[in-house]
Amino acid sequence: MTGDGWHAVSLSTGIEIGRSAGTRMFGKEIVLWRDTNGVAHSWEDRCPHRGMRLSFGFVRGNHIACLYHGWQYDAEGQCRFIPAHPELKVPDSSRVMTYQCGERLGMMWTRNSQVETASGGPAIEERAVTPVRSVHIDRPFNATVEALAVRGRILDEGIGLLSFRANELPLLIAAQPYDDARTALHIVLDGPHSTYAGAAQIAAATWAEQIRLELESEAPSAASSVTQRQALL
Repeated sequence: MTGDGWHAVSLSTGIEIGRSAGTRMFGKEIVLWRDTNGVAHSWEDRCPHRGMRLSFGFVRGNHIACLYHGWQYDAEGQCRFIPAHPELKVPDSSRVMTYQCGERLGMMWTRNSQVETASGGPAIEERAVTPVRSVHIDRPFNATVEALAVRGRILDEGIGLLSFRANELPLLIAAQPYDDARTALHIVLDGPHSTYAGAAQIAAATWAEQIRLELESEAPSAASSVTQRQALL
């Protein structure tokens, strides 16, 4: 991946225990998965054996297994078991590239770094939130954040986190640089489930679809497009 900052890549509720899903950041394919202890992981979405996407595989306990030949990798990305050779001591070189992963504000975050931080996620205030939905927008990351900033308030430009009021509802939106032409928005209500579950979630989800159509109908500025291409080099 390009860049070393934190970015949201999913709602926390989007990756259940024992499940995996594929996504992208800066065009790089990554797999998100949650082990049976509930710990979230973010890795390169590629089995080192034959290059199969691990997001097509399955979680077994605290291992994730490739769909192709069943190679199993532990939480550190090291291959621990090869079904075709069950007695083989797997070499240390058989491992997956892992990325830092953490959870804040009801979202999963990742960054292109092997250096662990004590926070286990971006340095933002944690508080109770209510999940809404994620939407993908056919518009570059920088242009999307700029357009959203006109409508809301940037809380942290470095991680693409914004605050909104939509139909009198308080929202937090985190933008994900999916690839050079698309952005994913992960949206939560800024308050506890006991306050915002139900009708407020439905209203916020409806607004999310409206803002997607609105942003896609606008033409990004030339400056935003140039900046986006430079960021992805």
